[in-house]
Order: sequence, then C-alpha cells, then structure tokens
Amino acid sequence: MALFSSAIWAWLLVARGRYWSTKIGLPATSAPPEQWPSVAVIVPARDEAELLPQTLPSLLEQDYPGELRVVLVDDMSTDSTSEVASAIAARSAKVPFGVVSGEARPPGWAGKPWAMAQGTEYARGQSPQPEWLLFTDADVLHPPSSLRQLVSAALSDRRDVVSLMARLHTATAWERLLLPAFVYFFAQIYPFSWVNRNQSRTAAAAGGCVLVRAAALHAAGGPQVVASRTIDDVALARAIKRSGHNIWLGLAGGPGAPDIRSLRSYPRLVDIWEMVTRSAYTQLHNNPAALAGTVAGLSTTYLAPPLLGIWGAARHRPGLALAGFTGWAAMAVSYLPTVRFYRASPATALALPLIAGLYEAMTIDSARRHYQGAIAWKGRTIT
Repeated sequence: MALFSSAIWAWLLVARGRYWSTKIGLPATSAPPEQWPSVAVIVPARDEAELLPQTLPSLLEQDYPGELRVVLVDDMSTDSTSEVASAIAARSAKVPFGVVSGEARPPGWAGKPWAMAQGTEYARGQSPQPEWLLFTDADVLHPPSSLRQLVSAALSDRRDVVSLMARLHTATAWERLLLPAFVYFFAQIYPFSWVNRNQSRTAAAAGGCVLVRAAALHAAGGPQVVASRTIDDVALARAIKRSGHNIWLGLAGGPGAPDIRSLRSYPRLVDIWEMVTRSAYTQLHNNPAALAGTVAGLSTTYLAPPLLGIWGAARHRPGLALAGFTGWAAMAVSYLPTVRFYRASPATALALPLIAGLYEAMTIDSARRHYQGAIAWKGRTIT
C-alpha cells in the first residue's frame, strides 16, 4: 500500500499536467485591438445586498474602451438586492446598468443557469447587442483593468472562453487551512494546462469569472445547455469546447492576470462544510459507485502515506516508514505552491492529509444530504 501510494504521487507530480503550478495566468497579449468589441457583464444575484456595495462599483468603474453594459439579475432575493444595486448604479453614470427581476424557475432549471439565461436574453435585446458576455458572481471584486485584460487576452490568443478562478477569501484560520485546498483539488481534477490545450477533451471554467464569445455560447446551445446543472461553470465550458471552440482557464493574480477576488467569507468550519456539501456529490453525478471510488482514492492517496509512515517508524520497519513518508513529502511539495500563492504558512502543506480527510468527510455528507433531500442554498432546496 505504501509503495502504491508513493507511485500515485510520482504519477501525479510528473504526468498530471503540472496541476500544482500557480504560474498559469492569462495568455500573452499582442497589440490592443483596433476596435474593442461590445461586452455585457451579467451578474446573477440572490440575497447579495451586503456585498454589492463593495463589488458592483468595481464593474461599473471598469476602464474598458469599448461598449459596456452591466446587467444584474435579481434571482428572487428576499433582501434588498435590487434596491441596493439600483442605488449604486444611480451614483455612477459611466456604464449603462439594468436590473432584471428574476422569474420563478421553469421545471428542469437550476437557479444560477436560469438567472444567466434571463440576463443573456435581456442583454441581447439591448443596442448594441453584446459580442462578448462576462458572467461573474455578485461576491467578486474586479480591478479596474479586469475586463480590458480579459478581452485583450481572448482576442490575442483566439479564445472563445477566458475564465479566471477568483482568489478566495482567506482571512480566518479555517479559510486559510481549507480554501486553498479547494483550488488545489479543482486543478488536480481539471489540470489547467489540459483545459487550455485545444486538442484535449478536458474542459472547465471558474464560475466567478467567465468571459465567453456570444456566438460561441449560441453555437453550444446557449445557457439552456446547462439548465439543470448546479456545477454550471464546468458544464458550460465542456459544452463550448465540444462544439469546437477554444477555452482558457487560469488563476486570478497569476502571470499577467488581474487579481480578481471573491469577498465571500466562510469564517467557520460549518460554513465551508455547507459550501462543499452543496455540490460535492453532484460533482460525482450523484453516483454511489463514483462516491465509493472517490473515498477509496482519497484514502489511498492522502491518508495512507502519513499513517503508514508513522506506523512503519513505530514498528521499526524502515522500508515502510520511508515509503510512507516519501508519499507524504510528495503531496506537501505539490501543495506548497498553492499555499504560497495564498500567503499561508508553509507548514500548512504538511497538513494536506488532514485537509483531504475533511474534504472526504464533506463529500460523504454531501451524498447523505442528497438522499435526504436536505441540500439547500440561501433558502432554496437544490436537490
């Protein structure tokens, strides 16, 4: 088992598309375009009155040289989301702004895809019609040059989708311990270098920041192609790539990339637990066999090496101890770039087995909640 775990880590480090690298920002850009395309920014928002005063102005104050419009879709909020958004926009006359009052979801639609569809339809009815759409979350803060950099990269590198994973909020101890690993595990499942290779079938996007060419979205089937998907970003990227278009995924704050940040706070373990359980089992297609395989894989890959290393040292079995500790060291080395990217303590890299064990428990609990029909988000049951 110890040798098998070490072999897994050797393969991950060498043959898994350098998933551990944090040096993936935006494609290199050439000269600015002669004419900047029109863009509509679409912001699905449900009960976001608290964060909008910080995030919405960052969209309304973009230094984008072309035609720009911001559309917020109020997804049947129970707070003052629409009123707060309208008041903020009234103080900024720089960018046209519209609020769409979201309608009840039709059968078969998940909440965010339905909000995206309504925002897209509204934007298409405006003049000029947008050539590009930027889907971004209401908790995401954009630097002033964000949109200009995204569009420039897409045009220069001939990409139909450019997505950046926003830097997550890591102010509390639990956030610093667990949230960088969320990015690490995502990149391990969807290595960015494979996503960005046109010939590869691997496709993914990060829903907090997805710039997509409107024609490519239409060719892939429009927002309705991900109507029922709660993990809509990955599903949308997959549909667009399968339709013959080129996509790009990188890290906000990476080389040449704007430092887009999520302001969503998860201060307690229970908050992160709720966030992960909401979609973990969905990621496994609600499949018990996939769950069993995931649990076995996480246990073998992350839990076995330190346990076997400690056991071997305690039993005076140097070969077992060496193999176990070698696997533990390999996972710590692979995690260290992400830890540094989030400016966490390097010692956090050694805690990856504990972190993986917590994510494994969250995944199991996600399946339990799915079968009990107990998964909800902001008062809305999603399974």
